[in-house]
Amino acid sequence: MSDNGRKVIELPAAVTVRQLADLLKASPIDIIKGLMSNGVMATINQQIDYDAAAIVISEMGYDAQPIAVIEEEKEEEKVSTAEWRKLIEHESEEDLILRPPVVTILGHVDHGKTSLLDAIRHTDVAAGEAGGITQHIGAYQIIRNQRSITFLDTPGHEAFTAMRARGAQATDIAVLVVAADDGVMPQTREAAAHAKAARVPIIVALNKIDKANASPDRVKQQLTDIQLTPDEWGGDTMVVPVSAKKKEGIDDLLEAILLTADDLKMKANPKTAAAGTVVEAQLEKAKGVMATLLVQNGTLHTGDVIIAGMVSGRIRRMFNDHGGVVEEAPPSTPVSVLGLSDVPVAGDIFRVVESDREARTLVAERKLATKEAEAKPAQAMTLEQVFEKFKAGEMKELALVIKADVQGSLEPLTNSLKKLSTDDIKVNILYGEIGNITENDVMLATASKAIIVGFAVQADAAATRLAEKNGVSIRLYDVIYRLTEDVEKALKGMLEPEYEEVLIGKAEVRLVIRIPKIGNIAGAYVRDGELKRNATVRVMRGGQKLFEGKLSSLKHVKDDVREVKQGFECGIGVDGFESFRTGDLIEFYVKQRKEVE
Repeated sequence: MSDNGRKVIELPAAVTVRQLADLLKASPIDIIKGLMSNGVMATINQQIDYDAAAIVISEMGYDAQPIAVIEEEKEEEKVSTAEWRKLIEHESEEDLILRPPVVTILGHVDHGKTSLLDAIRHTDVAAGEAGGITQHIGAYQIIRNQRSITFLDTPGHEAFTAMRARGAQATDIAVLVVAADDGVMPQTREAAAHAKAARVPIIVALNKIDKANASPDRVKQQLTDIQLTPDEWGGDTMVVPVSAKKKEGIDDLLEAILLTADDLKMKANPKTAAAGTVVEAQLEKAKGVMATLLVQNGTLHTGDVIIAGMVSGRIRRMFNDHGGVVEEAPPSTPVSVLGLSDVPVAGDIFRVVESDREARTLVAERKLATKEAEAKPAQAMTLEQVFEKFKAGEMKELALVIKADVQGSLEPLTNSLKKLSTDDIKVNILYGEIGNITENDVMLATASKAIIVGFAVQADAAATRLAEKNGVSIRLYDVIYRLTEDVEKALKGMLEPEYEEVLIGKAEVRLVIRIPKIGNIAGAYVRDGELKRNATVRVMRGGQKLFEGKLSSLKHVKDDVREVKQGFECGIGVDGFESFRTGDLIEFYVKQRKEVE
C-alpha cells in the first residue's frame, strides 16, 4: 500500500495493453479507453511506456511504482557461460577450491557410449533402452580415489552443441568413444569437431577392444587423420583401450580423466551464490516441474530463489543422482530440483538471486527483450562483418564449417584455406565433411560463431530456416578459387594494418628568420615533392638527424597554408626546435598503410 492507502502496482519500463490489463485484473477495453482519454492510441498487443501506464492505473485507483532494474545483474547475464572459467577471475583467490571435472561422453551411435557409462556407473542403463537410443539426459557423479567425477549423459553431440548454442559450457573434458572394430565413422568425426569447437580436451576411449576383429593400430591411424594423434605416437591425445561389455580398462579411463583434470586445475568458489547450467527438465504429473541442474560455481541450497532463462522459482527440494534428498550442492554437483514455475530449456543458464521479486523483474525484462529480438530477424554475419569484429578486438580467427560434394574436392579446399592463416589471424576449420549442409552444421556454426561455406553442395530446407533464425551465414560456391579468394580477401581486411613512413618532400633552409615572442623559423625552398602541414618533420644537417617532431606553422608569403609544392618558397616553424642553420634540410614524412601482398 502507498501512503494514501491505495494499492501499489509495480510496472516495467514498457508494458503491453494486455499485460497491463492482467496486472490490474481489468478488461483490455477499459485500458484502451483510459489511454484514449489521455490522447494515447494503442492496440491490445501494443507496448506503452511507463508514464502512460501510470496515468491509466492512477485513474483506476492504483499507484504506480517502477520495477527496479538491477543493472549489475543484467550486465552479468550478457556473459556467456562459454566464459565460465573467466567468471571465477572475479573471485578472491583464497575462496577458490579445485572442483571435480565434468565429463561428456560422445561418439558414433553404435560404438557403446551408453554401455561405457553403464560400466562406469555399475548400473544397467543400456538394457532398459529401446534400440540402444538414450532416452534420458541426466547427470551422474562417481567417486574414484576419493575424488569426484561428474558425467553428463547426453544423447549425442547435437545436444552437446545445442547447449553451447544457448550459452552453456558445461563440459570440461570430452570422452570420444570409438569402436576398435568399426573405427572412425562420420558421426565420430562430427563429435570430435564439436568437442574441438568447444575447446575442451578430448580423451579417446577405444571400445570393444575384446572383439576378434578389433584393429587398434588402424583406428589410431584414423584418429591421427582427424588431428587426434595418440600420445604413444608422439601426439597429445590419450587413447585408452576399454571393453565396456567386459568392464575392462575402465579404471585406466578414469585415471586418464583425473590426470587431464589435474592439468586443467579447474576451480570454483563454493562460498558464493550458485550459478550453472540446466541439464534437462520435464513436467511430471505427480511432482510438477523437475529440472536437473549442474552447479558450476557457488553452492546451491534448498530455499534459494533461482532464475533460469525465462523461468524462476524457489527451490523446495533437491535430490542427488541416487534420488536422495540433499540440502546443498557444491560446484560440479548435479541435482534434480522442485520449485520452478515452468519448464526451463536445456542449456539455459541458472543463477541464484536475492528475492522472488528480483527474479520476477528479471524474467519480465527477458521476456520483453525476447519479444523485441523475435520482431527483428537475426542478420547473418558476412565475411565483411567478420573483419569489423576483428577491428573491434572481438575475434582473432575466422571459424569455418566446410561442406563439399566429394572427398576429392574437400581435401584441396581444406588445405588451401588452412594456408591462408597468418601470424595475426587464423583460419580455424571447425569441421570439414562431404554432403549437403544440415541443421547439425548450422548448430555447430551457431555455437562457434562460424561461417558455413559449401562447394558444389546445397543447404537443405531445415538448415536454411535454422540459419536464417540464428543469423548464420551460408555461402555456396561452384568454383574453388572463388571460395578461397573470398576468404583471402576477408583475411586481408582482418589483418591489423601495417604502416610505413613515406618521404613526401624536402625543403632547404635558405635563411633563419627571428620573430619576436615566437622564435626562429626557417625560410626554406621546396626542393622535392610537397610539404604538408600534418606531416612529421625531421631536421637534417650533414646527413645526421638533429630533431624530429611536428610543424608549428607552415606559411607561403604571409598566409597559413596546408601544403607547399616543389619550386616554391615558404616559412617553416617546428614545434620544439629553433636552431636552424642555412643549408639544413627539412624532410617531411607521412605514414601510409602497407598494401597486403
